[in-house]
Amino acid sequence: MAKEPQIVHSFPKNPLEEVRSSITFFKGKQYVDLRIYYKGDDGEFHPSKKGLTVSVELFPELEAGVQKLKEALEEE
Repeated sequence: MAKEPQIVHSFPKNPLEEVRSSITFFKGKQYVDLRIYYKGDDGEFHPSKKGLTVSVELFPELEAGVQKLKEALEEE
């Protein structure tokens, strides 16, 4: 039985979309997923194709990239 995604954080992008960070599972492997969800006609949020999924092993690289973005923004 597949494990359900674990939503770790979400925030609104605009009235019809939100960004979700979650831990997902596929074929027994764990992944980190950052994805845009859109509000459907049913009023529920659904995943879009817009996003990024990386293996847990690559998460430190993603984290380093986000930290460098933060530092660059602070320098401006």
